[in-house]
Amino acid sequence: MSAFCAEVRKLEGKFHGIEFHHVVRDDNVGADVLSKLGSKRAEVPPGIFIQVLDKPTVAKEDEEALEPPKPSDGQVLVIEPDWRAEIIECIKSGKLPEPKSAGDKVHRRSKSFNLIGDQLYKHTASLGVLLKCIPRNEGIDLLKEIHSGSCTNHAASKTLVGKAFRSGFYWPTAKQDAGTIVRTCEGCQFFAKQQHLPASELQNIPVS
Repeated sequence: MSAFCAEVRKLEGKFHGIEFHHVVRDDNVGADVLSKLGSKRAEVPPGIFIQVLDKPTVAKEDEEALEPPKPSDGQVLVIEPDWRAEIIECIKSGKLPEPKSAGDKVHRRSKSFNLIGDQLYKHTASLGVLLKCIPRNEGIDLLKEIHSGSCTNHAASKTLVGKAFRSGFYWPTAKQDAGTIVRTCEGCQFFAKQQHLPASELQNIPVS
């Protein structure tokens, strides 16, 4: 009953005045009759409408405290730090992160990058071109498209990275991400079993 009283109290601010009175069961004939009908599963008299409630209309205070928060309709996004940010800051202003060891590492890495406008590019001696630096999530999507896109081209991890770089894109975890994609690909795993290859050689699966 206290839970129902608390719900009524929440309405007080919406009215100029409000009163509610507790009527004991012995004096509340209608509620008493309905209660007995429900407990005995007796036949409902004509003119009485039934609404089945799967749970209490008002939760108890202790139940509200223990009830876990309901998930929102939207997706929960995990924001991963942009690996490019520190390098861009170093090139733009010379500002380095702390501690000094981390700052020195960023300074050394920045020497192999160019900043054109607000876009970061990676020098590549092997390809002789500038590769556009992209966030890791975009890189993973690119690898997935190359690996099992519209042409179902299940390629080895080294092949995936090579194609991504030749397409003009770069991110530092490309090799690691490509290896994960190949190792978790059902098609590649099936091929490896057919060829009696150990899981460690999945990255060397030829292009199919």
